Amino acid sequence: MSAAGSISPRRRKEIVGALRRGTVPQQGLDVMAVGLGRFEAAIDEELEAVRQGGAQFKAIRGEYGSGKTFFSRWLTERAKNLNFATAEVQISETETPLYKLEKVYRRIVESLSTRSTSSGAFGDVINEWFYFLGQDAEAAGKPGEVDQRTDELLEKRLAAVSKEAPSFAMALRAYRQMSARGMHAEADALLAWLGGQPNVAASARRAAGVRGELDHFGALGFLQGLLTVLRDADYAGLVIVLDEVETLQRMRSDVREKSLNALRQLMDEIDAGRFPGLYLVMTGTPAFYDGQQGVQRLAPLAQRLQTDFSTDARFDNPRATQIRLHGFTPSSLVELGSRVRDIYAVGSENLDRIEAVVDDAYVADLATAIGGELGGKTGVAPRLFLKKLVADVLDRVDQFPDFDPRNDYSLTVGAQEMTDVEREARSLGDRRPAASVDDIDLDL
Repeated sequence: MSAAGSISPRRRKEIVGALRRGTVPQQGLDVMAVGLGRFEAAIDEELEAVRQGGAQFKAIRGEYGSGKTFFSRWLTERAKNLNFATAEVQISETETPLYKLEKVYRRIVESLSTRSTSSGAFGDVINEWFYFLGQDAEAAGKPGEVDQRTDELLEKRLAAVSKEAPSFAMALRAYRQMSARGMHAEADALLAWLGGQPNVAASARRAAGVRGELDHFGALGFLQGLLTVLRDADYAGLVIVLDEVETLQRMRSDVREKSLNALRQLMDEIDAGRFPGLYLVMTGTPAFYDGQQGVQRLAPLAQRLQTDFSTDARFDNPRATQIRLHGFTPSSLVELGSRVRDIYAVGSENLDRIEAVVDDAYVADLATAIGGELGGKTGVAPRLFLKKLVADVLDRVDQFPDFDPRNDYSLTVGAQEMTDVEREARSLGDRRPAASVDDIDLDL
């Protein structure tokens, strides 16, 4: 109960609310991180290397329902506790195709998160950077030379980026000048342009001396600029999660191949040292990494991601470029459910009643029942299990003094509340082989 008790009331509500909706919480995942202890040391070592100016690429491998999104959010929360900024990008053919890096960059900026700001932190980061520049300029020059010294520091710290994306430094300089003059609408427009937003007012761009919109190649330079700003604003670095990359398998062949090539390009740029302070994480299914419609279509990319998984899973190397998640076992699912029960109970006036009625034995029974609904595939059960535990059981026990889930609740799982993967698991379970010929129904 001690771990559950350490969570703030606000964060507890966020966790319970997300689980009630059947989604992965954005925060507080450390107390729910069942089975992730074996990755902690390697992840922390890699984050420290990035904080020291290195760069890292990590591929997460797991079947649907194995906890890839949970793992990536656990990793980003761990990173934010070390003062990293983070961003999560859902890859899709229409909204965020991987081969259009300008759209990927835009989503990075839109979802940028820090310890103090849950999303949309780009403006705060830029203003923090100017604050630190001003502090350094004030310490290094005479009082009347602060503005000039700040401009000089800006040019000096963005010198490397200016070679790749000179417009990034130009827009930052103009943003500072407009903000100082009270031209807030124009400054906000430039901030949007720096974030990769299209259709920014031409007047603001002309005032800054920049033109056009961000393209695929410019996006890499802007990413460099963002990393420079984060470093000089005293952040440890940036963790970017590219989630659901396996959707590339369902795209047109030309789109898929351009996207795979963009992924290879990003890995090459990281290896070449172009993005100091970047930790790039990618999630995908085994079919994406091993199948001919995924990584294997591009040999150089497949070679970079190649990892030996032929040995016993106990000896998987957490330092490898690609790591695999195994999903939940019946025992780990019960442990997760018990932790969620404790988190819920600590925030309730009915703590003793919840602990007594929804004890570990009941949590185990519910986990077994959910697994049975999904054809015995416990590995894809966590989302549905936690949703039922919170919304159908814990909420009722908390609100109704005479509610006893063993007597008053019968598990029902409708197809409409299941994901495609959960429905597939159920259908496969329904087609289990008959134990004997007497179990086979004949339509006569």
